[in-house]
Amino acid sequence: MIAGTSTRRLLLLALLMTGICQSSAVFAIDADVKGVRSELATNIRNYLQSLNIPENADTQSYSAEVTQKTRDALRPFGYYEPDVSVSFRDREHVTVKVDHGEPVRVRSVVVRIEGEARDDEPFQQALQANPLEDMEGKRLLHTPYETLKSRLTALALERGYFDARYQQSRIEVHPWEHAAYISLIFESGERYRFGDIFVTGSQIREERLRKMAPFDPNDRYLATDVARYSQRLGDSGWFRSISVRPRLDERSGQSAPTRVTSSSDAVIEGPEGKRQNFQDAVRTQKKPQRATVPIDVNVTPEDRHKFETGIGYSTDVGPRINFGWEMPWLNDRGDSLNNDLVLSGPEQTLTGEYNIPLANPARDNYYMRYGFKNTDRTESDTRSFESSVSLGREWRFENDWIQNAYVRTTYEDFTQGDEEDKVLLFIPGMSWSRTRTDDTRFPMWGDRQDILVEGSSDIWGSDANFLRTRLDSQWIRSLGENNRFVGRATVGATSTSDFSQVPPSLRFFTGGDSSVRGYEYETIAPENSDGDLLGGKHLLVGSLEYQRQVAKNWWGATFVDAGNAFNEWWPNELKKSAGVGVRWISPVGPVRMDIAHPFDSEEDSWRLHFGIGPEF
Repeated sequence: MIAGTSTRRLLLLALLMTGICQSSAVFAIDADVKGVRSELATNIRNYLQSLNIPENADTQSYSAEVTQKTRDALRPFGYYEPDVSVSFRDREHVTVKVDHGEPVRVRSVVVRIEGEARDDEPFQQALQANPLEDMEGKRLLHTPYETLKSRLTALALERGYFDARYQQSRIEVHPWEHAAYISLIFESGERYRFGDIFVTGSQIREERLRKMAPFDPNDRYLATDVARYSQRLGDSGWFRSISVRPRLDERSGQSAPTRVTSSSDAVIEGPEGKRQNFQDAVRTQKKPQRATVPIDVNVTPEDRHKFETGIGYSTDVGPRINFGWEMPWLNDRGDSLNNDLVLSGPEQTLTGEYNIPLANPARDNYYMRYGFKNTDRTESDTRSFESSVSLGREWRFENDWIQNAYVRTTYEDFTQGDEEDKVLLFIPGMSWSRTRTDDTRFPMWGDRQDILVEGSSDIWGSDANFLRTRLDSQWIRSLGENNRFVGRATVGATSTSDFSQVPPSLRFFTGGDSSVRGYEYETIAPENSDGDLLGGKHLLVGSLEYQRQVAKNWWGATFVDAGNAFNEWWPNELKKSAGVGVRWISPVGPVRMDIAHPFDSEEDSWRLHFGIGPEF
């Protein structure tokens, strides 16, 4: 009995609560606005969306509130004395008839910047780009005023005017004479400069981190420089988390409303000068003792050892397995060591790189690179074992170009066609590269250039004499959001007195997923009398591709490729192909599948190509 009584009480309580909830249910109102159109009607509806009328309420008692909200919605557009009539069909539907009346027009505009910012170009550009100064004689609009005011405030924070304030910020409205008077006087004060950098949590020498800053103490403050400093620290790979902030008082921000609101600086004056609805928006900030701003850097060290494994597939090398071992920092100087092992059927590669950062780790470093590579490719008639060690220096410039100067020692035991040899080479060289993209995963705009010049001579003990160069250029451009164009061009050249001593790793071959599709990987090259591939002294490859978006993450592609490796200074012919493909923008990067028809192959009428990863 006790249990049954308790159950009935719970059911009664639940029914009671349901009834209460149903009786107090409210719904957003749907407004039918007549008499005005476009942005005026839209803003009225946006204002009325916040009005909720309970189920049993008297709708007529809400007429005054609807009228007031309608008036408030019209004020940002200069209409201060509208006639508004309201009629309810029910609590969820209301009809609002509006006659906006004569607009308020701007009688005078005073906009001025005082202080150091007066001669700061971005502030002058903000004034020129805003139509506020040209509003005299026109209908009053609050948006240009608020936009300029917000822009000046943002510029002050971005450019270090931390004592900035508004001497005057006011829209004075006289509805009885349909006139408005605007006054916006911005006092910037002194522009702050960068102070000292304070580092906490770093396992790397603090002096190294300070030298990575794109600014010096007493340079004029720029928020973009703070962001660049954070980016440089992130690019170093030394830290798991990074915080770079100017030491300022915390400020809270509010998100912009979806509706057009009246300026808080708008003052409505009656004929007798009595002010109503006035809010003074002048904000004054406490001035520090000196016009410098310290920078606080707080970091968390990255793990000392990082391991990575992966599997992949491409039609060039088939299935492959990757193992990576990265040591982002070995000591307090920031030295690092990376090792990668890649295993596939035709190629097995082990590479490593030891980096020693210099005074500016973000710009300069020494490195030692080493590697072993075993190749056994029957389709290109190549068998070789290569080991190499190189010492070099790298420079990273502000224009995104990366320059390398190096000396590489290579030993290669090879068989290429009917040629066999073992060579020891000492190769000095220079390289330059630059990559620019708007999105590393799937760019709609970007380009990459790679330039290489290197040589070998028996003068310094090499077994071969040659000078070789290679230039690669890739670009991506788009037309609208659904059309993408991809182009590639590669030119290579070798000058040598005895080409048979140049190992396969330094000869030119083409064909495959990323060169001339429709042909097997590296099967386009000069041959001997038996038809065995020997590789070429020179290389010329080009490709044009058009892609069209067909669904959210799916693109169709059509392309034309051409190229050849050859021994004369110009090819007798270019191997050509054309085809179609599909691109899927997966979470791990683009997945590409192409079907290509080779025009100059007697063996294949078409070939399938598959790959994963970005173009660059």
